Amino acid sequence: MKQIFLVIIAILSLNLNSQNKEKKPNFLFVLVDDQPHDAVGFSNRYPFLKTPNIDKLAEDGVNIKNFFVTQSICSPSRASFLTGTYPHVHGVNQNNKYVDPDWTNYAPYSVHLQNSGYETAHIGKIHMAHKRGKDHVRPGFDYWFSFIGQGQYFNPNVNDNGKEIKLEGYITDILTEKTIDWLKNKRDPDKPFSVNLWHKAVHEKHLPAPRHKDLFKNEPLPEPPFDMHKETFKGKPEWQRRKTFGFKWDKNKKVPKVLVEKRWPINKFKNMQLLRSLIAIDESLGSVLKALDEIGELENTVIIYSSDNGYFMGEHTYKDKRLAYESSIRVPMIISYPKLISKNTVIHEQCLNIDLAPTILELAGINKPEYMQGESMVKLMCGKKDKSWRKSIFFEYYVDDAWPYAGPDQVAVRTNEYKLVDNFLKDDIDELYDLINDPGEMKNLINNAKYDDIENDLRKESERLQKKYKYNPDRDWWLRKQIRK
Repeated sequence: MKQIFLVIIAILSLNLNSQNKEKKPNFLFVLVDDQPHDAVGFSNRYPFLKTPNIDKLAEDGVNIKNFFVTQSICSPSRASFLTGTYPHVHGVNQNNKYVDPDWTNYAPYSVHLQNSGYETAHIGKIHMAHKRGKDHVRPGFDYWFSFIGQGQYFNPNVNDNGKEIKLEGYITDILTEKTIDWLKNKRDPDKPFSVNLWHKAVHEKHLPAPRHKDLFKNEPLPEPPFDMHKETFKGKPEWQRRKTFGFKWDKNKKVPKVLVEKRWPINKFKNMQLLRSLIAIDESLGSVLKALDEIGELENTVIIYSSDNGYFMGEHTYKDKRLAYESSIRVPMIISYPKLISKNTVIHEQCLNIDLAPTILELAGINKPEYMQGESMVKLMCGKKDKSWRKSIFFEYYVDDAWPYAGPDQVAVRTNEYKLVDNFLKDDIDELYDLINDPGEMKNLINNAKYDDIENDLRKESERLQKKYKYNPDRDWWLRKQIRK
């Protein structure tokens, strides 16, 4: 009898071990709005900025140093994160109330997770077509908590699973509490889960939590690196000088060909407000990770932290984003998953927001759909070299109505060494930068004959990538025409 009992125990143990091995990973995707890639404590750009939870996440996992968005505004980038496709493919190339992704042809990765037995939730900003009630709930999510457009920092109107309500409090804290409540009380504990915690912060107007309103009060604000605050626009497109002066493309207003080199004024209060707003984001991350630990799911959860686009903090005289400069298109991307990723891993390869959906699906054991244009980063995350990994990236921007932030339509191709920006302007010049010797992108080499061969190679590469990704500059041309009026 004793031997039979031991055999039964052994069989049960083997079954339990088999189940543990086959347990699918959970996913927590934290997405911040407008966070500069270097606005984190461990970057040391702002010595007074302390983000212990973000820093710990990077220490425990992988920091993808060269992570970029395919278009640097909120709605297009978020749709690309969800679908693994470019804006000209999924159809969201603007921030406006009319546009939603082409969900029928390009399902968000959460749909594929649902079909594989996952329970899914979206908590936070979506910023796509403005719908109300049950119509606001997007495909792929079992639980939905979001809001129209940008939402409000304080006492927001929200959509809780199709029901419109108004809540009291600070939006970052509200989204954090809803995420923790869903993790602990609302989901099916027997299913693997995927939850998006997509913040409104730190979007302009950059309103910090009341408890953080006096942070950094006496701290000096570091100026942008590489003397980017002394931009003269010598040898650069005229439209950039017009943008600086607020003239946009009004040819009747003259601007100098070269600006006087000086320390252009930087809005210290505005930038400090952005940095103050980040502290609640860091606290939120710490609270959610603590909740995951309390429910016993921390070790089995892939933690993803990123931003929907970068942000100018005075570089090149600008604020906001949109343009093909590094400050605008580069974002933080940190992923922690102790079962797979070694501590303090750093990836230097160029990765894109369209790569995240394929990565999540591979980790979940799901084949990448044919329509997804990104590539899984799992091999890189494991510290392995991938000789087939892309050597260049393609960026696009469709002019929108966000005056004075907007630039002209752009496409850009970026390698580790150079960047070429095509501005589609017949009466103005394009841009070419040496990213190794001029990381601040201060010197435009487009008219330097020594770089003609490099320019030609990059134009050919741009054509190749446009063909590969089926780039269509006229996608939704009618809608964009209406917006420009």
